[in-house]
Amino acid sequence: MLRLNVLVASAALIIGSPAVAETPLTVVIVTAQSTELERGISLTGEIVARNSLSVSFPSGGRIESVEVREGDVVEAGAVLARITAIQQEQALRAARAGVSTATADRDQALEDLRRQDALLERGATTRVSRDNAADQTRVKEGVLAQARADLDLAEKALEDTVVTAPGAATVTARYAEPGQVVGAVEPVVELALGGAVDAVFDVPENLMTSTNQIEHVRMFPLERPSQLFEGIVREVSPLVDPTTGTVAVKVSVDDKPNGIEYGDAVRGSTTESVGEAVVLPYSAMSASAQGPAVWVVDPETMRVSLAQITVDRFETGNILVADGIEEGAQVVSAGAQLLYPGRLVRTEAETNE
Repeated sequence: MLRLNVLVASAALIIGSPAVAETPLTVVIVTAQSTELERGISLTGEIVARNSLSVSFPSGGRIESVEVREGDVVEAGAVLARITAIQQEQALRAARAGVSTATADRDQALEDLRRQDALLERGATTRVSRDNAADQTRVKEGVLAQARADLDLAEKALEDTVVTAPGAATVTARYAEPGQVVGAVEPVVELALGGAVDAVFDVPENLMTSTNQIEHVRMFPLERPSQLFEGIVREVSPLVDPTTGTVAVKVSVDDKPNGIEYGDAVRGSTTESVGEAVVLPYSAMSASAQGPAVWVVDPETMRVSLAQITVDRFETGNILVADGIEEGAQVVSAGAQLLYPGRLVRTEAETNE
């Protein structure tokens, strides 16, 4: 009986004693911050003339000579290339002979007409003969006009065997060589008119879907990375290249640096805003059966709860949260592996107090 009383007394002491207090888990807490997201774009392009012209012959033929090479600077009227002009020269000689013959025939018809007029005044001929002479004069004048038109065409055809520069320009490409047969309007030489240049970039189509308009582009020659300069987007092609899936973007270079030439490869880079997201350290991410999650601390009770998040993307040392966490939320960034819903926590600063 005495032993039973001792057990009952001991149980009463245990039941009546205060509950053991829960020990808070020491964790590291960070404040969720919203930041503007930027995406960097970097592509390789080429320096081209803003205004260019393809020079060609109006008619086909065999190239006799090409007077210029790539990089040559030419003045207005400078000869660029010639084609063999044997046929044109023969046609010109024949046209000149035709004009001479037609002129003589016309002059003879005029003389006959004047003689008929004089005879008619004296009554030595008939009106019919005089009118016939007048008709012959008109016919010969028509033949002369046609001969002169043929001469003009022959002279123009001979001129077309030589192509000249329409103005001061730089030769950027040479497409033909002596002895080569070219067709009508087939490019022979490419000219850059004036000194204005653009940088052309083939931009992947998926980079053009952003609603943000990019204006400024930073560039440097691939061979001289320290030579930085800037340009402004001047033109975006409305068409997508079906072969490469890219869009041609022209960037104007109004202040061309020294040493930059046509055809030089340049590296262009820019950044664009892609919205906002909450940034957290990568160590804050946990997971549940539903996917990525983080432990959020109630600042009043210092107890944690698990919040599902949607990850926008990962960066070095950070995760960008698109949804699930509001700016200013207290999130556990270290010690999350020992947490469970409702667990009491405290920060390292509270531990040291």
